Amino acid sequence: MSEPKIGYVLKVYPRFSETFIVTELISREAQGERAEIFALRPTTDERFHPALGRVQAPVTHSRKPAKLEEGWQRIAEATIEIPGFAERFAALLPFLTRLPASDVAQAVELATWATRRGITHLHAHFASLAGQSVAIAGRLAEIPYSVTTHAKDIFHESVDHDVLRFIIDGAHHVVTISAYNHRFLGELFPDLKDRFRQVNNGLDLTRFPYSDPEPVHSPLRIVSVGRLVEKKGFDLLVTAADELRRQGIDVDVRIAGGGELTNQIQAQIDELGLTRVPSASRTPGATPDDSSREVYRGTSSVHLLGPRSQEEIVELLGWADVFAAPCRVGSDGNADGLPTVLLEAMAVGLPVVAGDVTGISEAVRNDGPRTGFLIPPDDVAALVDALKAAVAPSLDRAELARNARALVEAEYNSPVQVAKLKENLA
Repeated sequence: MSEPKIGYVLKVYPRFSETFIVTELISREAQGERAEIFALRPTTDERFHPALGRVQAPVTHSRKPAKLEEGWQRIAEATIEIPGFAERFAALLPFLTRLPASDVAQAVELATWATRRGITHLHAHFASLAGQSVAIAGRLAEIPYSVTTHAKDIFHESVDHDVLRFIIDGAHHVVTISAYNHRFLGELFPDLKDRFRQVNNGLDLTRFPYSDPEPVHSPLRIVSVGRLVEKKGFDLLVTAADELRRQGIDVDVRIAGGGELTNQIQAQIDELGLTRVPSASRTPGATPDDSSREVYRGTSSVHLLGPRSQEEIVELLGWADVFAAPCRVGSDGNADGLPTVLLEAMAVGLPVVAGDVTGISEAVRNDGPRTGFLIPPDDVAALVDALKAAVAPSLDRAELARNARALVEAEYNSPVQVAKLKENLA
């Protein structure tokens, strides 16, 4: 038997928003696992987290074939290098004809690379392009594979359940990041229940030191982080900020992240009169470009910071009084699995308010003991009430924060979760 080597297959690597994958890779290597990374699409990100430098695994970038001849050449190489390839490719052909030819060609190339390099197990994050690719490559090269499922790859209305079944049916195992996702897939594919293993996303807690919450500031400091897309509910947070102001509670809201709804949310902020330039000297995340916006003369504001590094996010969490994640189920069926930054806020001792979708209630609990404030999705009134409750003088904020930190340490600690991933390879 050759020494085990895992092939990590990702749609894009590196990707600024997928810090959990980098954390997982670092933890796996720290526990003695060897890995190689295969990326199927080029990155378009302009910023990268310093933690990438700690990943030792070599990275190979595949590219979509530009011509039919290139795809045919990949099939020819696989036929020569992979014993039994032709027969297995022929058996899969009825299914493969349903997929884009370029995707199939990349999966064939992945099978060849994995064979050449002695990969003993293929693993993909997301049961979409990456999961589809390992499902094909694993079958063609007779290499066991696994897939970590998250959110859009199983909840979005565009998910092809036949392709999802194909991915799950041939997998050694399928990882779900929450009990909710485990139940969801089990109900969707009851005959494949034995494939599912719950392994939570983990944090490197050495990077998120805990401290008790500081006294609440005025204006009230609220922070949120994520891509500016429908499921994150940032429009709800802007509306809540306006309502808090109407109730006489001044707020200073910072939203870090970029996305397709940036202009729409900025227009909402401007229309409500909540535009203000943050002071770079006192507010984390401010940049010289912030001076381009007109100064708001009031005391309540919402500011979009754009994408920020993990170090800057940690600074923002330390600055804030409360973290808000007003998640919702989008009109396309998409919903957050469990935002990593929500766990990061809980880890450092920042009280959190979050929308009750998918697996969020497994971390943010209203009782037994309370670790945060869980609210119904799409409910601005509940969001306003929860933000006020999270900073109320009657609340023991330190006890709440310690409860949250204890839960993260017990259930979302990266070395512990990675050990579970390793156990599932047996």
